[in-house]
Amino acid sequence: MKQARLAARFAAIVLMAAFLAACGGGGSSDNNTQIPGAPVDHPPTFTSAASATVPEGTIGVFYTATATDPDGKPVTFTLSGGADMSRFIITSAGALQFLSPPDFEAPNDVNADNVYLVTITASDGAQTATLPLTVTVTDVTGAALRVRRVVAGMNFPIFLAPVPDSTGRVFVVQRGGLIRIVTPSNGTIASTPFLDLTGQVSLDGERGLLGFATAPDFPTSGRFYVYLTAPDGTIEVRRYQTLANNRDQADAASGDAILRIAHPRNNHNGGWIGFGPDGMLYIGVGDGGGADDPDNNGQNRATLLGKMLRIDPASDGFPNDPDRDYAIPAGNPFTSPNAPEVWAYGLRNPFRNSFDPLTGNLYIGDVGQGAAEEIDLMRPGDAGANFGWPIMEGTQVHRGPANTPGLTPPIAEYSHGTGPRDGSSVTGGVVYRGPLESLRGEYLFADFVQPNRWSINTGVILQGTTIPATRFQLRNADFTPTVGTIDNVVAFGTDVTGNVYMVDFDGEIFVIEPVPGSGGAFSAASLAAPQAMSAPAPAMSKEEAMQRARQVLRDTLMRRR
Repeated sequence: MKQARLAARFAAIVLMAAFLAACGGGGSSDNNTQIPGAPVDHPPTFTSAASATVPEGTIGVFYTATATDPDGKPVTFTLSGGADMSRFIITSAGALQFLSPPDFEAPNDVNADNVYLVTITASDGAQTATLPLTVTVTDVTGAALRVRRVVAGMNFPIFLAPVPDSTGRVFVVQRGGLIRIVTPSNGTIASTPFLDLTGQVSLDGERGLLGFATAPDFPTSGRFYVYLTAPDGTIEVRRYQTLANNRDQADAASGDAILRIAHPRNNHNGGWIGFGPDGMLYIGVGDGGGADDPDNNGQNRATLLGKMLRIDPASDGFPNDPDRDYAIPAGNPFTSPNAPEVWAYGLRNPFRNSFDPLTGNLYIGDVGQGAAEEIDLMRPGDAGANFGWPIMEGTQVHRGPANTPGLTPPIAEYSHGTGPRDGSSVTGGVVYRGPLESLRGEYLFADFVQPNRWSINTGVILQGTTIPATRFQLRNADFTPTVGTIDNVVAFGTDVTGNVYMVDFDGEIFVIEPVPGSGGAFSAASLAAPQAMSAPAPAMSKEEAMQRARQVLRDTLMRRR
């Protein structure tokens, strides 16, 4: 009896061992191990390509993943990885598309090289397979833009602004003291200057008639403002009015210097004025000149030098001061003993600046000294920003001390040099809001000394983060004119339609515009803006103009001293 029980127990142990062996043994479970005699389950096999190429702006499904299952099971698709997985969505049927249309000029892939990486998984419910997919975005080379020379032979044009009417004309400021009205459609220069200040401005070094702005109510009031250096070197912001019966002609006798700032040297004058969406006048003033800010003006909030100012020129808060014919707007960040006009400080030479008409953001092109050129950003709520000069030059320590708290870094910078992403003197530009769809939302800017033009998509700009030159979109080829050569971009400007102009210091004006007959309709979103804003000179030969421009560049504008 006892032997029978032992035999039965031994038989049970043998059966259990056989069962465990059939299940894989060791108590583990492997779903890929088949029970002997059971049908084999095979994973799906991809039949769609491992790469795709699409043009920028692609909307909707551009790729459909396909796979077969050897066992005839239905296959579904999901995204399971890849550096750029977050940029895509896919249906269970394999239809892949971008979350938002890709932009070649502002790539959103991790490497910013327009090559997007995503992994697709195919599943039959039990088995899976993966496909690493590479999606390459290409430039739309047929963009309907051209760069046309509007006029040549002007005498050192230095700024351009729209005539605020329906004619499409523009004001062109010449450094020597003239303001001309130009019709871009045919290049006609009005025979009578809009304003003639010849003999009233110093032309020593970087001085001259440098800036211009029409008041928001110019169509009814005829008021406008200029920024110049007087014969003694003093910076003046003057207010003028047009003749009562002729908006195309200034009344030269109406001039009133509403602001005067002593400026000890002939460089770093700043030179920009512009009305913000709040109706206030903003003024970019240089640090007083010389190397390394010798008078320590950049960080001194009690002086107006090295600053961005904000004033209300429609009022007079200083009736007993002939040099201050304006009021201090509510919201300015500083009070006595600081200068209440100061809106931002720590600037070296904010020569060319502009407001984005859509967002109200102020972009500042601050000319550097020997290492870096920078673009700074002021949003409407950034009053009191300190951009660091001369503690910093761009993101590099200049005089220090390093790690000074409270500084606002530039949103973009580039180094000094001669390459396509280098330069020596930044010309701050404008955010494009004109008729060309391919450029809308791009911040366009240039270098004055090197013939380089660039853009940055404003959608990738983040206050506190500095975009390096490697991320700039190089625009030299895109902005090659049909006639003429762009040599020394000294300013960008716009007309009332939003077309952007490049002012070449050697005498030429160029416009970036749609190719006639190729479309370029406006969209309401790109044009919406804050509602608070509402006989030619004798032509020089190209050789003479370039010789004179190079002389000025060499003697006064390289700023290497």
